[in-house]
This record gives sequence, structure tokens and C-alpha cells, in this order.
Amino acid sequence: MPFDTIYTAINVGVMPAWALLILAPRWVVTHKVVHSFLYPFLYGGLYVAFLVTAIVFGQSADDAGMSSIAAVSALFSAPAGVLTGWTHYLVFDLFVGAWISRDAISSGIAHWKVIPALFFTFIFGPTGLFLYGLIRLASGRGCLISEDDVRKPTLS
Repeated sequence: MPFDTIYTAINVGVMPAWALLILAPRWVVTHKVVHSFLYPFLYGGLYVAFLVTAIVFGQSADDAGMSSIAAVSALFSAPAGVLTGWTHYLVFDLFVGAWISRDAISSGIAHWKVIPALFFTFIFGPTGLFLYGLIRLASGRGCLISEDDVRKPTLS
């Protein structure tokens, strides 16, 4: 399969999860699909496959690896390496977006306030998480995050 097609497929694959987080954060389907281990498992498997393809099967430069900035640059110099990195971003950004959604629900933060943070997490990763931190602060929730304080979101 061409790399461009794979790139498009993995991007399109996360869109339903982001749509659920933004449009139906309390829906039982959102809980079962996005807040489960489904996406991390699927995209984690893709990540491992791309990484092995890039490093073990020679689909990257000879000096590709993780030991230096030059080696990482070499890894990303070929399509398999780019897909490896991009899949990493997609799965981690979605994981963070799901956490933001759960935390906002359990913290009583109005969903409309969280939508921009979810959007920016999807598009610019850490920028969305930073924005959510500001939203938490502005909502009086502070910046100390404890899983003990997080209640299971009410589903509808």
C-alpha cells in the first residue's frame, strides 16, 4: 500500500474518536470507544509495525535510530519513519484528548469551554493541553491533578 494512502487512512481513522470527544463526550459509545484501550492498542500496534519496518527492514537511512538528533532525523528522512512519528503523535494526542474530556467532566467544567482545548490538542498536541491547563485554572480547579479526585463520568 502506498505511504500516502496509509498516512490518509491513519488520519481518517482518528477522526471519529475526536468527533465523539467534541460532539458527544458523555455518550456511552464515546466511553466504550474513546475511553477504552481500543485506539491506543490499534495505533500502538501500527506504531510498532512502522518502527520495525523503518529500523529493522531498512525502510530508513542507515544511521536511523533514537540515539542522537542526527539519528532521529535520519529515521524521519523516509516515509516509514515519518509514519512512525506521525502515528506516535496521533495516539498520544488522542490519549491526552480523552483524558482532558474525562477530567473536565469530573471537574464540572462546561464542555463548551473544553472544545477549543480538544481542537488544539488534536491539531497542535501540547498547545491544547496547555490551553486546558489555563481553562482548569480559570475554572478554579487549579493545576494539581490527582486521579483520586477524578470520578467516573456520568454516561447518557
